[in-house]
Amino acid sequence: MSVNRSSACHSGCCSANPPVGLSPISAPLSDPNEEKMVFRITKMCCPVEADLVRNALAGMEGLQHLDFDMMRRELVIIHRGIKRAAVIAALSSVDMEPDETETSGMAQSRTILDKPVVSLRDWLVMTIAGLSAIGAEILVWSGLDEHSLWVVGLALISILVGGLPTLKRGWIALRMLSLNINFLMSLAVLGAMAIGQWPEAAMVIFLFGIAERVEAFSLDKARNAVRELMSLAPETATIQADNGEWITVTASTVTVGRMARIKPGERIALDGVVTVGRSSINQAPITGESVPVTKEAGDALYAGSINGSGVLEYRVTADFQHSTLARIIDTVQEAQGKRAPMQRFVDQFARYYTPAVVAIAAMIATVPPLLWHVPFSTWFYNALVMLVVACPCALVISTPVTVVSGLAAGARRGILIKGGLYLEQVHGMRAIAMDKTGTLTHGRMEMTECIVLGDHDPKQILQYAASLEAHSEHPVAAAILAAHGKEKTLLPVTHFEAIMGRGARGEIMGETYHIGNHRLLEELGLCRHEVEAILFPLEQDAKTVVVLASSKEPLAVIAVADRMRETTPEAVRALQEMGITVTMLTGDNATTAQAVARQAGIPEVRSELLPEEKLRAIEEMIRTYGMVGMVGDGINDAPALARASIAIAMGATGTDTALETADVAIMNDDLRKIGEFVHLGRATRRILWENIALALGIKGFFLVLAAMGVATLWMAVLADMGTSLLVIFNGRRLLWHKNE
Repeated sequence: MSVNRSSACHSGCCSANPPVGLSPISAPLSDPNEEKMVFRITKMCCPVEADLVRNALAGMEGLQHLDFDMMRRELVIIHRGIKRAAVIAALSSVDMEPDETETSGMAQSRTILDKPVVSLRDWLVMTIAGLSAIGAEILVWSGLDEHSLWVVGLALISILVGGLPTLKRGWIALRMLSLNINFLMSLAVLGAMAIGQWPEAAMVIFLFGIAERVEAFSLDKARNAVRELMSLAPETATIQADNGEWITVTASTVTVGRMARIKPGERIALDGVVTVGRSSINQAPITGESVPVTKEAGDALYAGSINGSGVLEYRVTADFQHSTLARIIDTVQEAQGKRAPMQRFVDQFARYYTPAVVAIAAMIATVPPLLWHVPFSTWFYNALVMLVVACPCALVISTPVTVVSGLAAGARRGILIKGGLYLEQVHGMRAIAMDKTGTLTHGRMEMTECIVLGDHDPKQILQYAASLEAHSEHPVAAAILAAHGKEKTLLPVTHFEAIMGRGARGEIMGETYHIGNHRLLEELGLCRHEVEAILFPLEQDAKTVVVLASSKEPLAVIAVADRMRETTPEAVRALQEMGITVTMLTGDNATTAQAVARQAGIPEVRSELLPEEKLRAIEEMIRTYGMVGMVGDGINDAPALARASIAIAMGATGTDTALETADVAIMNDDLRKIGEFVHLGRATRRILWENIALALGIKGFFLVLAAMGVATLWMAVLADMGTSLLVIFNGRRLLWHKNE
């Protein structure tokens, strides 16, 4: 399942040309002659810089491929024999010097994302530029000529102090033949200066600088999901030293297998398995569960979770860079770089839109003066206004910021979406197939009933059954033992004997007891009407039933089943209310499948399917419904998951596999999250169209004003940047989206 990537813009500049390539954490090199170089470029935060980098490196011999990751601000170069120094020189020529500091993983991401978006120095510079521009305007309003020394002087101070970086980037864009916002803005400012509009030139460059910084700050807020995730992982952990003492060390230095301790109220630094203690754990940051989960010996712990009131000791099962939290962070970061279909459409539209508008602006500047002998300066000014208004910044930025917000909203709820492709496409999903075992059900046998016959003590009866089953490895035996309790005493059993296909027998305190199926009971001559009256309904309900009997009489009927998840019926009903057809695909027998489907409210069931038959079933559903989702465990259902339009894996019971193989992972195995995912996808699609309509509508309105000669340059800057901010804030609404 291949996906494209792009990136959200981080400043007030966008390009008509989209970034290309996959995430820097990409597949291994397929050609042994190829090499890979990775550069961190802190100035590269927008597609416009990616275009400059691409153009700067385009002529290098041996260049095979470029990958851009705007979240980590990384450039990956796949090449054959290119020198690192040559790349650095080329990057420096377009003001994109790489940071040679070597860090990696979460530590690197923390370093990058913790840097302030807009520094205090930036705000000081813009303050000086703003006061100078306002001063020039006030002097003109007070009656001073626009060409007077004081007006021109203040305007020049504003332009040189606040606008030199923009003019420099505009010159670089001109050299690289890139029609980006920096080039258009530089052209507008220089044009205004050329026709004597000094105060307006100063105000334009000041407003652009302010809007650029506000936009950078606003868009950075939309990316805060990753920063928030990183803050969940404590930088230190308490581990047991070789001499047995408990010491505090840096979490990134702890190796797998070490013993760690977590105190009440602390965040868990590393993944592990509890060895000593019992406590409630708040796993909401990882799985989205709102209710704390009780953890005891043998249970898994996730880095980033919050410990309750107990002290736990646990064995570390994954180092800092490979914890569940680290993998979630990587998944979100990589997903933010994968371009959705709508985003690819917008990028392609902008590719042709910008040159077309530049051509129209050139005609506006030249045709009226040539044909009708009107003043050139007037129409040249109108053309400059049109160029600034027409910049596709808001249009290009409207899609990635919406997708990033949707991905972040999903991550907060424990729904890991591997790319904007799936977030956008889920709105068209009309059918979904679900595996039974481990998806609709818990995937493990549990004792559901223990019906005691006669006047026997229920606890003693269960103790007898568990004592016999302790000698068996059958799933039914495990369920009975679990119901009895690990800590409770088992009675000694002598002369134990397994009876093939029927059950087992053994002596407890000198008396023989049997535990087995209906057939064993009949062979013992102990089958009675009252037993069958209990047994048959349980079997019809797809439960496995065994009977405990002495040599004289049946003592109890015990039913065992793979219990359905408590949320399954509600989840199925919610999907059906959204117009999505739900089908069960299972390899289990027809009786069991029908019983589970009946309880879950699923009308269509296909049972006794082999993996390849599940695959064919998905293909049939795709021909019928178009876009089809598949929910499974990520291993047994691999062929069907791979063929489905959207593969959804249950993440809590197999986090590694789910994060690696599925398009979407439900971290706490709550099927209701699938409905939330669909709601989120539909909301994302709606806001994407809203943003495109806003961007094109507002720009179209101001383009008409510009063509009529009504709009001014500073109005054009406000229209362009205001539209960008509007689509950013509208896209960010997804962070607080609620199901409708």
